[in-house]
Amino acid sequence: MYPISEEIITAGFGGQGILFLGKVLAEAGMRAGKHVSWIPCYGPEMRGGTANCTVIIAQEPIGSPIVNAPDAVIALNKPSIERFAKTIRQGGVLVYNSSMTDQKPAFEGVTCVPVPANRLADEVGSGRVINLVMVGAFAKFSKMVKFEDLVKWLPVIIPAKKRELAEANLNALKKGYEFVQA
Repeated sequence: MYPISEEIITAGFGGQGILFLGKVLAEAGMRAGKHVSWIPCYGPEMRGGTANCTVIIAQEPIGSPIVNAPDAVIALNKPSIERFAKTIRQGGVLVYNSSMTDQKPAFEGVTCVPVPANRLADEVGSGRVINLVMVGAFAKFSKMVKFEDLVKWLPVIIPAKKRELAEANLNALKKGYEFVQA
């Protein structure tokens, strides 16, 4: 049986590309014919402050954009793990940036996936693409977004002013996907 929706929370510090991470997931889902909801949330301090984003990708129209128990959390820093991981529903997944914490989180009934996103982003030549490393890693577990759709639509989703990072973003996406053994 196919799932009818997937609820995702992305979280980290402002400046890590959290909102863009969520936008990539939502836009790839939308371009693949799914219904989507994308709700950003960030503090007034922007860079260095907290940021998170709620994304819902569904086969059917979405009744509410509110997510209390996500299927997945993509956390780019330790405070985000502490805040959001405990809300993941049973059978869900936590994909976290292990470069930003020395803890190995464990939550009953939740698959915890460490991804050294900072190191992997550096390996593709830009520390600015950790968010795309995490998208790639998450794609191994996503029920609604296919890796092939992310690769296909990423060049279109990247804003024109950031096109110089297009190749690094695509390489980061692939690096994250290849790193994870699902």
